[in-house]
Amino acid sequence: MEYNWFNHWNQARTGALPLTSPLHGVRVVDFTAVIAGPYCTRMLADLGAEVIKLEAPEGDLMRGRAPMKDGQSLYFGGLNCGKQCIAIDLKHARSAGLVKELVAKADVVAENFRPGVMARLGLDYATLSALNPALVYCSISGYGQGGPDAGLPAYAPIVQAASGYDLANLGYQRDAGRPLNTGIFTADYLAGTHAFGAVCAALFKRAATGKGSHIDCALMDAMLGMLAYEVGEAQAPVDAPRLLYQATKAKDGFFIVAPISQANFEALANAAGHPGWLADPRFATPAARAVTQNWNAMLAELDTWAADKTVAECETRMSAGGVPFARYQTVGEVMASPYAERRGAFATVKSGPVEFRTPAPPFKLEGIEVGDVPGLGEHTASVLERVLGYTPAAIAQLRSEGVVR
Repeated sequence: MEYNWFNHWNQARTGALPLTSPLHGVRVVDFTAVIAGPYCTRMLADLGAEVIKLEAPEGDLMRGRAPMKDGQSLYFGGLNCGKQCIAIDLKHARSAGLVKELVAKADVVAENFRPGVMARLGLDYATLSALNPALVYCSISGYGQGGPDAGLPAYAPIVQAASGYDLANLGYQRDAGRPLNTGIFTADYLAGTHAFGAVCAALFKRAATGKGSHIDCALMDAMLGMLAYEVGEAQAPVDAPRLLYQATKAKDGFFIVAPISQANFEALANAAGHPGWLADPRFATPAARAVTQNWNAMLAELDTWAADKTVAECETRMSAGGVPFARYQTVGEVMASPYAERRGAFATVKSGPVEFRTPAPPFKLEGIEVGDVPGLGEHTASVLERVLGYTPAAIAQLRSEGVVR
């Protein structure tokens, strides 16, 4: 009998069946590539969903992106671990029929093509939901599925610039003459996270109603959603500049403190051995410190105090006093830190023969497991046989025709 996640979920809810992981039994057909979509489906896989990644015969372009280790991309691996992989030519005349067979037995479809591509392939929501009315279909794009901006090319750096984020961040810099360089693709990971949450919510709705949903997740909207202060300021301009938190320079590195409350500031003054700051009219009260020139003067005093000390010395004194404090660390330092070990912040996985560490899900929940990275087309035969009932001869025929690899 074909597995039915909806029935399984209802039985698990009443205690008749166990759920070994939060999304046990959920089948995801994953058309996504690069970052935003794969990050979404990676987290679904972490929660126990069966994620079947459909890749072109030449593979997701991220498979060739550095950092590489013995021919394996650790970048691709971190975004796609725990999935299964079918290599399929979606441009082949026979591929649409095969994909529709697979979707008919799936719970979720995720895609992040430019709007209109899935419709041209005959794999849009209207077509696939007619085959599977309970389908949760998640579309991730730069600017949404409709409207005049939908077709614009939209990589994360482009959306981050267009959203207002980059200029807002520039406004918080004292010496930058142009928007800051972009190397961390915030829009991609943020949109992937929102899409993940939306898929889980849609599955919950489906469990209650039996009805599927079409999720339209835009990178632009994700970026706008993190600009609550700036959106408010655009409507109601603030007279005084916003107080900024900045690095303090010690003799061997940098640290940051955040004396937000009065108690934080008093702890800072005492830890620095400057009780006189508590009586200084520029610093003594929250209202006084809220004046930009006074705030900046306080930070200048802290720079002077730290100039002849190591970061470790500053950390010892500030931490002992309960001051919100952090040293600036490299990613490598964090990976080697006691915190990462205690927290289980990184999982060890394999990509072919290569073993490496990748960030674990940013939440702890029973039943989470980070799996290994699929090879290109590694699961083509097993998925077609197990899910669709294809015989080895039928699979060989598809391969000979170039439909799958």
